[in-house]
Amino acid sequence: MATTTIPHEGTQLVEIDGHQVKLSKLDKVLYPEAGFTKADVVDYLVRIAPVLLPHLEDRALTLKRYPNGVDEKFFYEKNCPKHRPDWVQTVQVWSEGNQREMSYCKVEDVATLAWLGNLADLELHAQLAKEPEHMRPTVLAFDLDPGPPATIVECGRVALMLRETFGELGLEMFPKTSGSKGMQVYVPLNTDDVTYDQTKPFAHAMAQVLERQHPELVVSKMKKDLRHGKVLIDWSQNDDSKTTVCPYSLRAKAQPTVSTPLAWEEVEACVAAEDPDLLVFTAADVLARVEEHGDLFAPVLTLQQELPSFGD
Repeated sequence: MATTTIPHEGTQLVEIDGHQVKLSKLDKVLYPEAGFTKADVVDYLVRIAPVLLPHLEDRALTLKRYPNGVDEKFFYEKNCPKHRPDWVQTVQVWSEGNQREMSYCKVEDVATLAWLGNLADLELHAQLAKEPEHMRPTVLAFDLDPGPPATIVECGRVALMLRETFGELGLEMFPKTSGSKGMQVYVPLNTDDVTYDQTKPFAHAMAQVLERQHPELVVSKMKKDLRHGKVLIDWSQNDDSKTTVCPYSLRAKAQPTVSTPLAWEEVEACVAAEDPDLLVFTAADVLARVEEHGDLFAPVLTLQQELPSFGD
């Protein structure tokens, strides 16, 4: 883990990896229920950086900022702030929706993470593709969203169904909590010849198959009134216009929970116990997990797999 010491009061100038990072209002409480301050946010980002940064490398990042804490208003910021340090890298990405190039932040070092923490960018939402190949996703992603009273327990059931289905195709997949109420499951691809035009319809088809097989549990349509007690398999994340919360990102909840990579045994245990609390992890929990287990999501960065065609 990174060893930079983050002050916990006032405004400080801290040297991180050779860069001077101005940190302000460090004692400002961003998670009131937990008493978790801006200093705690920056400290977490600096310490988790060795496993977080590889999942952000070369990816356009959308900021989700909570300047007055998780109980107050937030805003998304796609264009990297103009008043950024000159060492913060950016990447230009064409936006169909805006009909212009957007200048996104690109996070390549610990100093940039600390700077983002100082902006109260509590959530890190990254694209599934790396730049400059912004139409070539490195993964196929399923976002599992439970409709109350369903919880992450039901998401775990669906994740295990997906693992079985993809296992029959000879493909591995890896689960993580969303850090909120759901779960995401990634199929690593890391190949040169895949596009969103393949991954999105493939994910949609898979969601529809599971919906037909388990209509009491799974829904593939986005309408909220269909989700009661079921799990939406959100296949639409597989798109160049979408972002997904990054592994190890904080979430803006009452507690500083984290989108946490999981072992499949943990998913199975949660489902067996029907206890959603088994898959809730705070920043402190995740730092301890990484110390013990390393990055459970590391294979997602390197494992090369090819999606079968629909005719196979």
